[in-house]
Amino acid sequence: MKSLLAQHHELSQSGRQLQLLDEVVQSAAITPFKEKLKTLGFYPLKPTGIDILQINVGKLCNQTCKHCHVDAGPDRKEIMSRETLEQCLEAVRTSGISTVDITGGAPELNPHFRWFVKECTQLGVKVMNRCNLTVIFSNKKYNDLPEFFAEHKIEVVSSLPFYNADRTDRQRGEGVFAASVKAMKLLNAVGYGKAASGLILNLVYNPTGAFLSSGQQVLEAQFKKVLHEEFDVVFNHLFTITNMPISRFLDFLITSGNYESYLEKLLAAFNPATVNGLMCRNTLSVSWDGYLYDCDFNQMLDLKIGEGDAMHIKNLDLNYLNRREIIVSQHCYGCTAGAGSSCGGEVVK
Repeated sequence: MKSLLAQHHELSQSGRQLQLLDEVVQSAAITPFKEKLKTLGFYPLKPTGIDILQINVGKLCNQTCKHCHVDAGPDRKEIMSRETLEQCLEAVRTSGISTVDITGGAPELNPHFRWFVKECTQLGVKVMNRCNLTVIFSNKKYNDLPEFFAEHKIEVVSSLPFYNADRTDRQRGEGVFAASVKAMKLLNAVGYGKAASGLILNLVYNPTGAFLSSGQQVLEAQFKKVLHEEFDVVFNHLFTITNMPISRFLDFLITSGNYESYLEKLLAAFNPATVNGLMCRNTLSVSWDGYLYDCDFNQMLDLKIGEGDAMHIKNLDLNYLNRREIIVSQHCYGCTAGAGSSCGGEVVK
């Protein structure tokens, strides 16, 4: 499957996606997210600090998943340069940021990935890597990634849509489930997911259709039971996330006739208790070309924090960033539905 960009699809353009998000508000009589926050006294939404720097090191990926909000794939060429990675390191050195969260695409396909990880760990910060698991088998030079991750004590976070091949392969491609289990065995073999090893392997579940996730705790127990009993693999925690109505999932919603009903579902499930814990309030997102965003989803919609070089990682201004107003749009209902959704799973425990 080609990326939306390679298909010259209209939804590869962030402006068109934002237009559709605004149109559905009018046609389905959905309260704009900004107005919803105003009624509760949360607008403008403000940061609580910057604890996590989430860095998208490129849109190149060995998979083309149907729900991917990045529109990543083998045909994407955007890769963060060594110069921009060095600017990210300098920002971490000078800011007091405690966690670096590396994402993509497949982050490991960035030629500077291992160097960057080593530099981050030498700074003493927590390093998380969002590994799609199958990248380990995409080329022989990636076969030793489990040992590399273990050596540098990286927290590995991996998407696994479900604990069987049918639902996983429908979303991520044929053979992905089998390869993912094989990769988990390699990670388990070096200590990941094992008690007392200190090596953390977390999985990410997102629904395979136009519905919201059920409870994280219940799903985690189901995943652990089935994956251990049927495939002899273990992991630490399961994060449940909500599919955002952007990019490829937006395309699915429109073509399947679920667009308005899905937005209505998100609005109906709005939970004010999630607002205090939204990831945009303590996380800063960096795009492959170094620009700053409130979150990964705003990044894909090109909703930059500000204009010009002032809002580039090379000019990190913590005073300004801590005083900024977080940009919101209708997709934000995805993070505030039910128990909430973030890159770390449910917001309300």
